[in-house]
Amino acid sequence: MSDFTSFVPKASIPTIKKWLDQLDVRIYISKSRVTKLGDFKVINNEYAISINKDLNKYSFLITLTHELAHAFVYDKYKNSVKPHGMEWKSMFKSMMLNFMNLDCFTDNILKVLSEHMLKIKASTYSDLNLALCLRKYDCHRKDVLQDLEENQFFRIKNNRIFCKKRKLRKRYKCIEKNTGKIYLQIYFSSIFFYTFISLS
Repeated sequence: MSDFTSFVPKASIPTIKKWLDQLDVRIYISKSRVTKLGDFKVINNEYAISINKDLNKYSFLITLTHELAHAFVYDKYKNSVKPHGMEWKSMFKSMMLNFMNLDCFTDNILKVLSEHMLKIKASTYSDLNLALCLRKYDCHRKDVLQDLEENQFFRIKNNRIFCKKRKLRKRYKCIEKNTGKIYLQIYFSSIFFYTFISLS
């Protein structure tokens, strides 16, 4: 099991350790993953949580609490409830209340996080306002569409090249250089690579 204590705000450590003891869950610090920030698994009847090592301490705390909430819900309900159903949302919210103070988060994160807790989403980065706020604390910030100028070209992980166009509500219209196909950005993240849906 990895030592998580250097990855989270110091004030959160006693509460997290208490939860880990209750659940007997192992924490693993993972290399950066494109598709997820963390996960919870049951392996041979043992609970295991992995969290990406490149998260800032505030994102790490939220993600760890997210996964611990999955562990508590699984411990009580096993697979009889939805992964991000009402049981998980209620558990995650009650656990996060332990950290809703200036010892664990900055004032600007607390404001956005409080709004997030009113309508919890399955992923932190599905909440654009929270994602943008947390991103300010990343040590190595990755480019996202919000950073680019209109008509600027960019490349994604599979080497496809796009041109950023105007914003349509919360999504950016993008045109693939080689095919001329139009796409919309459907996820914002400083961690995930861009995910698009085709419009043509």
